[in-house]
Amino acid sequence: MSAAWWQWVASSDSLTARLIAAADGRPFRVRLLDQRLGRPRLDEARALGLPRHQAAWLRQVALCVDQRPWVVARSVAPLAQLRGQRLERLGERSLGSWLFRQPDLERSPIDVSADPAPFAAALNPAGPWGRRSVFRHGRFAVLVQEFFLATMADELALPPR
Repeated sequence: MSAAWWQWVASSDSLTARLIAAADGRPFRVRLLDQRLGRPRLDEARALGLPRHQAAWLRQVALCVDQRPWVVARSVAPLAQLRGQRLERLGERSLGSWLFRQPDLERSPIDVSADPAPFAAALNPAGPWGRRSVFRHGRFAVLVQEFFLATMADELALPPR
């Protein structure tokens, strides 16, 4: 992985804040693609330590600059652990805007992937890298998966890989 991509993929701070800074004054938007209760994929259930059949809160968004998606993201939170978090009210605000305000937030090591996003097929989510990690706040846990898209690489003049 190039050093330029490593700075994005390995960062442990708010991706939303980094994207806003990189947008250099251009409008940034979180576009809600899907939000519902459902079953996580097998790899998602394993990452959260859940039985495969357990229901979860699922949310997919595109993080856009000038209305062009730079990142697609999917969050998965076990229903049993939501306990009044009201995440369904986020709308088109980033999950990170809530997560990074939690004083006891812990983040698992970041898993990196060179595979395309296994969701959001309508956006053609081809891109060089993806990452995911589990955030924990007390008894609450959420798996956050973020896939950087080719549009971001092109607009920031990042290498293809």
